[in-house]
Amino acid sequence: MISNEQSRTKGAGGPAMSATENSTVRGDEEESILRQPRAVWAVAFACVIAFMGIGLVDPILPAISAELDASPSQSMLLFTSYLFITGGMMFFTSFVSSRIGAKTTLLIGLVLIVAFAALAGFSGTVDQIIGFRAGWGLGNALFISTALSTIVGAASGGAEKAIILYEAALGIGIATGPLLGGLLGGISWRGPFFGTAVLMAIGFIAIMVLLPNATGSRKEAGADTHSEAHAHSGSGAADHVKLSATFRALAHPGICTLGISALLYNFGFFVLLAYSPFPVEAAAHRLGLEDFGAMGLGWVFFGWGVCLAVTSVFGAPLLTKRMGRRRSLVLTLILLAALLVAMAFLVESFVGIIVCVIAAGLLLGVLNTVFTESVMEVSELPRPVASGTYSGVRFLGGAVAPMVAGTVSESISAGAPYLFGAGAVLASTLVLALGWKALRRVDGHLEESPLDEAYALTGGDA
Repeated sequence: MISNEQSRTKGAGGPAMSATENSTVRGDEEESILRQPRAVWAVAFACVIAFMGIGLVDPILPAISAELDASPSQSMLLFTSYLFITGGMMFFTSFVSSRIGAKTTLLIGLVLIVAFAALAGFSGTVDQIIGFRAGWGLGNALFISTALSTIVGAASGGAEKAIILYEAALGIGIATGPLLGGLLGGISWRGPFFGTAVLMAIGFIAIMVLLPNATGSRKEAGADTHSEAHAHSGSGAADHVKLSATFRALAHPGICTLGISALLYNFGFFVLLAYSPFPVEAAAHRLGLEDFGAMGLGWVFFGWGVCLAVTSVFGAPLLTKRMGRRRSLVLTLILLAALLVAMAFLVESFVGIIVCVIAAGLLLGVLNTVFTESVMEVSELPRPVASGTYSGVRFLGGAVAPMVAGTVSESISAGAPYLFGAGAVLASTLVLALGWKALRRVDGHLEESPLDEAYALTGGDA
């Protein structure tokens, strides 16, 4: 990928650059990552807030359960409704955004998030919050699925610089979401919902004012990015994605194998994410730490988010270059299953359960990224279609997990949900083993382009 300045200097038949000119170009490129159009910063800011939503609710789940007289299993349904709708919508986001355009898709997504986050804050029962979280999930799916191509299309300095900004927004959002949830949740469980609504409203105004009405792919994004950017921008009828595209993708053996495996893995992921606040707070209370509350949980899941963000961006590429994607997935899944088993026996240990939650972020970051990288390489399908299909399937596992975890913890024991999660993760490994031959392509291109990595991060964490 090359920038506009490089293209003009290195054009066919053009003179070679002098050392001074070359140095100037490099200097301009190095500075360009922070010298972006205001539209890019507007979308990046909104991305930070959107990614915060992943862990924002975690610190306030026990408070919602206590203040609204709801059982832990009822409170965890906030994840179920959110993930069911997010996953279902992933089958249609490429179809929608390719027709109405990126800006319109972003704004509709933001309006939905603002409206339903505010309504959740005004709710008087846990059932109301569960319903409003479903609307929030719809808005988040529309926004996240379109944000990457929008930043690539609007940024200066080349696609690589734009994607660095996008990855930074993703990491900041995942890491700070639980912390913001803890800070605002310390005031009231309603605080995180109202805080999200206000911040997303600011993002809506910024995008409305600063983002041009039409954003397409830039030449510097290269031929490899052309179809992805236009598929989201709706810039021409030829780029329209068919409604059936994501459903037909399920017939591909490699995508089907990875989708089922990721569904089972996400069961374990969301057992850990949605259920863990309850045993962590219970362990704190046994030690007499009555003030632990939302802020304490916020710090725990802040550590989890930092670990997840670091291994998503840095750890996954290093591991796959050494081992390949298939072996990286199998190894990390086995380690995650072992960690979940350990959590089942450490569930009453305050230090033990916290250390396990934070350490799990290291494994989850690798798995999220490598799974989605594999989906993008396993077929010739356009990346938005493959990623949307995979995300739609895998989120079903995440949606079911909180329901199972709550029921199992109440009927068997506090540690039992982690054992169920470990079993699902091991089943995920078995699916990969059975479909090993169908996944041969995923180890064929281990040098990821920046756009590939960004799609992997989005598909893994949105």
